[in-house]
Amino acid sequence: MNNTTNLQTLSDTENTNTLTATLLPDEQRIGFWPQHFGNIPQWIILEPHIFAWMDRFCANYNGGIWNFYTLSNDGAFMAPEPDGNDGEKWTLFNPMNGNGAEVSTEAAGITVCLMAYSHHAMRTECDAMTEHYYRLRDYALNHAECSAIMHIID
Repeated sequence: MNNTTNLQTLSDTENTNTLTATLLPDEQRIGFWPQHFGNIPQWIILEPHIFAWMDRFCANYNGGIWNFYTLSNDGAFMAPEPDGNDGEKWTLFNPMNGNGAEVSTEAAGITVCLMAYSHHAMRTECDAMTEHYYRLRDYALNHAECSAIMHIID
């Protein structure tokens, strides 16, 4: 099973780099938050805030297991675990801007993580949190569902 997704992005020097997302194995889940976000104030509330954004954006969200992903640019995010159906879609709607879309589980996770990261960065005024936002945004900008993600978070 290949747990890596490849995406292309342009670097500052206009060279093409590949951004990849790798599913974190179950045995490494316990260290995910402290390893990637431990230097950020109030990092412990990020996970419940991500769940809250999903609950706010998705009328059919009822909790569940989420997968953790690391990015090759040192970013990280989480996404709902599919119910065994790789084509599973989530309907997200942002009542703050009136935009919605039907997206994959990965795109749903990226969307709500971007919202949570942005709000946490503004609340804490932490540059490290802002960096996490931009790392994930770089991945999202080259994602197959970029347009839907960006419309929802706009």
